[in-house]
Amino acid sequence: MGRSLLSHFSMVTYSAPRFASSTRSRGLSLGKYLRRPQLIRQHNLQAGRDFRCLCSVAVSEPVNSESSSNPVKKRIVSGVQPTGLIHLGNYLGAIKNWIRLQDTHETFFFIVDLHAITLPFDAQQLLRSTRDTAAIYLACGVDPSKASVFVQSHVRAHVELMWLLSSATPIGWLNRMIQFKEKSRKAGDENVGVALLTYPVLMAADILLYQSDFVPVGEDQKQHLELTRELAERVNYLYGGRKWKKLGGRGGSIFKVPEPLIPPAGARIMSLTDGLSKMSKSAPSDQSRINLLDSKDVIANKIKRCKTDSFPGMEFDNPERPECNNLLSIYQLVTGKTKQEVAEECRDMNWGTFKLVLTDALVDHLHPIQARYEEIVSDTSYLDGVLAEGARKAADVADVTVNNVYQAMGFLRR
Repeated sequence: MGRSLLSHFSMVTYSAPRFASSTRSRGLSLGKYLRRPQLIRQHNLQAGRDFRCLCSVAVSEPVNSESSSNPVKKRIVSGVQPTGLIHLGNYLGAIKNWIRLQDTHETFFFIVDLHAITLPFDAQQLLRSTRDTAAIYLACGVDPSKASVFVQSHVRAHVELMWLLSSATPIGWLNRMIQFKEKSRKAGDENVGVALLTYPVLMAADILLYQSDFVPVGEDQKQHLELTRELAERVNYLYGGRKWKKLGGRGGSIFKVPEPLIPPAGARIMSLTDGLSKMSKSAPSDQSRINLLDSKDVIANKIKRCKTDSFPGMEFDNPERPECNNLLSIYQLVTGKTKQEVAEECRDMNWGTFKLVLTDALVDHLHPIQARYEEIVSDTSYLDGVLAEGARKAADVADVTVNNVYQAMGFLRR
């Protein structure tokens, strides 16, 4: 949130995604649950930390060509906040996977600028970062002829639906959000706005607005997705079905209830300074991450100084060597080699040798992205045109959903 360039890059063959089982049949009566919000399933609202990458991916199920000559593609809706620089974790964990999915799905990739203002921010920096993030989407290989690329705030239905959903969201649900508790404690009450408390409702609007089927989630996003699912079920129960039909609507469910999609193994990139922490924009030290626009010298310096261990050789999956596993995984992903190939190649290397090999692989992989990025930012009319067209396509879909919600909730429409 151009793109065809990434098809020239070495790509990773991801393992097939695993679909998590539905949470709809976990033994809690929906009517009872809706009447008593405190019964929300605690084990589904597990800790969500560093929610910087908002990802809603609808992955298609196998289509029977005999039953449908013109199958409808499932939708992907995903985005990244324009806060800080896009780093290797954003790219390998999300954006690179978009390139594969855009060929088989109807895709909407956006820059989630509305989420970027939940904490204190610099207005000039937000403006620059929004354009830069869009340019990076394109430079990484997202193709405007296949995907709709837009800025979240350019599609006003996101904010409208967020407000409508807020009226159906019990405050107790939001008070349970782990990230709100953590960030408000760090920032202090005087520096925390209402948006930090309510932004999970905006995230729900981002997902439900496009009727997403499946949402790829990491450990840090499970809690927010579960709230989205519960909110969709609640609105469907309160306003859908016969109630909606009596108001002139089509009846049935207003929203699809999205299912979680477990991301491919190896796509979670960890910090260069702590192999147990996720690579993050919000980490105070830039040494902890490889930014996509880092120069060759900066990349070399970061890899040279990254945390290692005193064990001999290189190996995957040793719990006592999280940094080793992380760096080998990065090498595997940027080279497109299999895990076995990397293990055999690097088994007998020392840290000095491996760091040189990894640095070269990173520089070679990121150079085409950086070159394409410079082309895009130098042509503002092209970038503006892509974003305008993407917003138009997104609004065509989003407006249908938000108008249905207005109708089902009894609003008098013009």
